[in-house]
Amino acid sequence: MKRLYLLTHMPGEAWLQARPLAEQPDWRGHADFMNALAERGFVVLGGPISETEALLVIDAENEEEIRRVFDDDPWHISNVLVIKEIREWTILLEHGVEHKAE
Repeated sequence: MKRLYLLTHMPGEAWLQARPLAEQPDWRGHADFMNALAERGFVVLGGPISETEALLVIDAENEEEIRRVFDDDPWHISNVLVIKEIREWTILLEHGVEHKAE
């Protein structure tokens, strides 16, 4: 059964502090990788939540799957980004969908 997870990214050792997101090394490779994950529904939502962190909502089987997938991200390979935290997210409220307490 797939679950939703919250993944927080933070800058790695290769992050260039003086440069904005789109000017980091291999921006295009990372952007293409992330767009492909969104197109297949693995990444449900995502974006920056501060100057130094990004949050992704991910639909995956487990944390190990998430780590395996991001092992192929150009920014993970080059250490521009690292995973700060992965947390499972239980949805109790959703607009237009009734979730009944058991």
